[in-house]
Amino acid sequence: MADKRDYYEALGLTKGASEEEIKKAFRKKAKQYHPDINPGNKEAEEKFKEVNEAYSVLSDPDKKAKYDQFGHAAFDPAAGAGAGGFGGFGGFGGAGGFDFGDIFDSFFGGGGMRNSNPNAPRQGQNIEVNVTISFEEAATGVDKQISYYRTEKCEDCHGTGAKDPNSVTKCTMCGGTGRINVRQNMGFAQYTTVKECDACHGTGKVIKEPCSKCGGKGTTRKQHKISVKIPAGIDDGQAISVGGAGNVGTNGGPNGNVIVNVSVQPHELFERQGSDVICKLPLTFAQAALGAEIEIPTIDGRVKYNVPAGTQTDTVIRLKGKGMPILRSTARGDQYVKFYIDVPRHMNEKQKELLRKFGEISGDSFENSKNFFDRVKKKFK
Repeated sequence: MADKRDYYEALGLTKGASEEEIKKAFRKKAKQYHPDINPGNKEAEEKFKEVNEAYSVLSDPDKKAKYDQFGHAAFDPAAGAGAGGFGGFGGFGGAGGFDFGDIFDSFFGGGGMRNSNPNAPRQGQNIEVNVTISFEEAATGVDKQISYYRTEKCEDCHGTGAKDPNSVTKCTMCGGTGRINVRQNMGFAQYTTVKECDACHGTGKVIKEPCSKCGGKGTTRKQHKISVKIPAGIDDGQAISVGGAGNVGTNGGPNGNVIVNVSVQPHELFERQGSDVICKLPLTFAQAALGAEIEIPTIDGRVKYNVPAGTQTDTVIRLKGKGMPILRSTARGDQYVKFYIDVPRHMNEKQKELLRKFGEISGDSFENSKNFFDRVKKKFK
């Protein structure tokens, strides 16, 4: 007993820990060192035995009281403490012992499997489909026809999986539960895991003569078409759900859903930012300098706009309510138009001559340019 580690220390606790603290600490440690998580790890196996041993004592009020008073000597027959040693535990599954099945099940899913009814109604699996729409369709909304494959109830056996429904019997291996308990010994510890019944594959029933059409599955795979209403304002990467259009449920459960993942194609003129639309628009030098009436493209069509004289590159204007519709709302975003001066790359001689004269006449009359070069002169004087 001299080499045995303190039980409280093994669980990461201090003496006087409450019943709830002990149980919580054991759950954490047992999960950490459980053999299913650490296959072939001898060190984890020893730790697992240690925390099991510690919990079997500290979770029992009588044994805990003796341990708190005498320590490990309370269970050492040679020490004469009268506790009867660990032989009194009888293994964790026997009389006078401790069954950890419920605790292990709680964090490995066994409890749900143990108590689940394989014949209870279950919803069918969801199906994901992808659809691509144009920028304009995202702005106005659109109905799309979508084709996909899903599982449906077999028409021949009506979902029973049997050629003759009367030939379906309860599985004798698992008693119709679809699950069997498997007990394993590890040192003096014994733990229980729950697995799917091999005889009925978790269904809880045995089909003597399977349906020839579905092979006993009760379902067949078929192509299905639906019309999906994609709302105005949907954005790239968003998804909508169509209830009950997915795979058939089992045991009378509802169908799954169809998740429609929407991709929106980029537009050659417009860029989207949330519900707002961004558009870059070129102006000629004459339009920017003198002002002009122009037509600006929007997702609703063209609108007229008077460009003020002296408009500069990177000037941004807002067209209120000309953006994308906002989902689940009657409101809309705005359109922002960013102007830039389109400098001609190729000019004929007459155009060049006129620009030279314009430059000569202008001299240093351009206020922005004058201020800029004045700052340069001061900086590098």
